[in-house]
Amino acid sequence: MLFGMSWDLTNDWTFAWSIIPMLLIGMKITIIATIFGFLIAMTLGLVFALARSAPTRFISWPVGFVIEFVRDTPLLIQLFFIFYVLPSSTGITLPALEAGILALGVQYSAYCSEVYRAGLQAVPNGQWEAARALNLSTWQTYRDIVIPQAIPRIIPALGNYLVSIIKDTPILSAITVMEVLHVANIIGDRTYRYMVPITMVGILFLILTLISAGFVKFIEKRLPRAGIAVK
Repeated sequence: MLFGMSWDLTNDWTFAWSIIPMLLIGMKITIIATIFGFLIAMTLGLVFALARSAPTRFISWPVGFVIEFVRDTPLLIQLFFIFYVLPSSTGITLPALEAGILALGVQYSAYCSEVYRAGLQAVPNGQWEAARALNLSTWQTYRDIVIPQAIPRIIPALGNYLVSIIKDTPILSAITVMEVLHVANIIGDRTYRYMVPITMVGILFLILTLISAGFVKFIEKRLPRAGIAVK
């Protein structure tokens, strides 16, 4: 029994080393989807937050409805809508990876918008009054005073959503995106050995999330708590 167990472990290690190149190709797709999805989420989330904070209800109310709608509908439905429904209804066809990136970005932009809005509201009212006293426009106030002070406050929350996006990328396999978990499933289907590839995917995700969390903490420590100085 002991020798049999040793042989199985040796065989598993050999199998694990042989599939690493394929898993790394899938991990590359996972990282690409995460980075670009997060960039869309941060950019669109800021736009949503500024629009929702607008004093005009004709702007803030429709944007608020869009944010709530996106937050309250599953990511998988949004993914299917972008990839399957959008081409048939509008003629706009996106490749699977681009559709997945867009779905991740739109979904998490709704969450990021609330993070931005909380950060903007945390800036003391005295800063707004000082901006009015200097006769700064609304755009200048946001750009030079409010947003630089809000950024250090929201970095931890944005970092949490970065990790969440990483963990949500496997859902893109539903539209045949060859991310790392999809690759592991294909390996398992072809070899009838699932434990090794799935375990390795779990380890790769753990490493990726730990690196991302460490990067966020590094940025958080580097930024001054009082805000970013704008020249």
